[in-house]
Amino acid sequence: MKGVEEVVVIGGGHNGLVAACYLARAGLSVTVLEAAPTLGGGSRTEETIPGYHFNTHSAAHNIINMTSIPYDLDLFGAGLRYVEMDPFAIGVAPGQPVLRFFRSIEATLSHLAVDDPSEAARYEAWIDWAVPLVDAAVGFLEGGGPRSGLGAALAALRALRRLGGPASMAAATLAPYGSLLSRLFATERVRAPVAAFAAHASVGPDAAGGAYFAVWQAAYHRFGQWHALGGAQALADALALRLDSYGGRVVTGCPVDAIETRAGKVSGIRSAGGERYPADAVLAAIHPQVALDLVEPSPDGAVVEGLRAAHTGSAVQLVVHVATTALPAYQGAQPGDWNGLQSHVGSIHELSAGFAEAQSRRLPVRPPTYAFTPSALDAGLAPPGHHTVYLACPCAPAAVDGGWSVHAEPFAEAMFDQLEAHAPGFRDSIVDWHVRTPELMARELRLPGAHPMHLDITLDQLGPLRPTRALGNHRTPVAGLLLAGAGSSPTGGISELPGRNAARRLLADLKHKHR
Repeated sequence: MKGVEEVVVIGGGHNGLVAACYLARAGLSVTVLEAAPTLGGGSRTEETIPGYHFNTHSAAHNIINMTSIPYDLDLFGAGLRYVEMDPFAIGVAPGQPVLRFFRSIEATLSHLAVDDPSEAARYEAWIDWAVPLVDAAVGFLEGGGPRSGLGAALAALRALRRLGGPASMAAATLAPYGSLLSRLFATERVRAPVAAFAAHASVGPDAAGGAYFAVWQAAYHRFGQWHALGGAQALADALALRLDSYGGRVVTGCPVDAIETRAGKVSGIRSAGGERYPADAVLAAIHPQVALDLVEPSPDGAVVEGLRAAHTGSAVQLVVHVATTALPAYQGAQPGDWNGLQSHVGSIHELSAGFAEAQSRRLPVRPPTYAFTPSALDAGLAPPGHHTVYLACPCAPAAVDGGWSVHAEPFAEAMFDQLEAHAPGFRDSIVDWHVRTPELMARELRLPGAHPMHLDITLDQLGPLRPTRALGNHRTPVAGLLLAGAGSSPTGGISELPGRNAARRLLADLKHKHR
């Protein structure tokens, strides 16, 4: 394309790589600069324990598989393979049978009805109510794919009719998901595992506007939950291969020291090693505040100050990688029970207490915990006969008195206690373990506040309002600098939509410029 010889993408995570693929495919000269020795960012898989491979951040992929991106870039032709996690979630509690949520709504209802037909009826009514909301959201997230445009608008109208109009829809989606689930269901046995999955987004059950994170349960029934064979790294590897086929290049081990500008426009990138990469445009697939802090000379004005006001809660994720000789022995477990998220959360109150403590930068007394066991689906992640158990607490404080080095081990031990209570013998199966604290994640990913989504995912920081209304179109006050990371529009997580949409924005700007 005329007018742009060089585009530099800062950040070799999935969003940066997707943006680079779309730009290189369009004929631009693209270089990706990644600070770490390997690509992947939040979608890395590493041998954190010798012989055992763990996802360092993302544990399951769903939004990306609701979009056209894997097909548009032919990532399957580049080696990416997904296997479905079905059931996508289970709930476990001492003395109770395993509660299963299958991709099939019919199978889920049949399972729920065995113990509680009335709760099954409530679940059926709720999912029937929620599906139009999910369809509308997916259509708008896709933004240009097969479910966008008229289809998304029709889905939104169906949702409005189902909910009784705009006022009813607003009341349903602006509520905290804790109160929503308490109204919908009679038992914590159903509420708790649904809430545990909602909390996966680092949103607590008392957060206003959080109801949609519980409604997203319907999306798992509609579109499934997926594990990338080989771990989350397989996504980054497929993107890197596809980028290479388009003529793009990657430089790893290259932290960026500055985004250089001239007369208010991007002119190049200076690495921490002193190398300079000339650039006519830069896409920053990193934390938006870090991106603007790199600009020299520093920009000012209301747009920049507005970004500083974007909020990031103190409750973030802590992850423990556990190498074991066996899968957790849940009472009455059946084949498939280790495929998806395994909730060890006992109640919504337990989650509420954990988030309240973390927001006050205190340690939850009983850390809410959920588990993934990807080796149950992907045997190559562990030695023969062994397994990988990924434990996560969605509400660990980003910072604590004395630092996480003091608290990491007892915090992990408290999580082990919950697994042991629900799966006797779990402790005896442990070979080794490794804690990924918020401090470690913040340092590795240059991530202020250690938030896995960069910024809170709340209604005022979603879609065209992410990270702020002024920056929701990916453009910044610096000409040629666009935001493309998880903290930019439309959302965080493994969706790749911020990267694709930022690339589309740049290509549209260039087309307009050269008319």
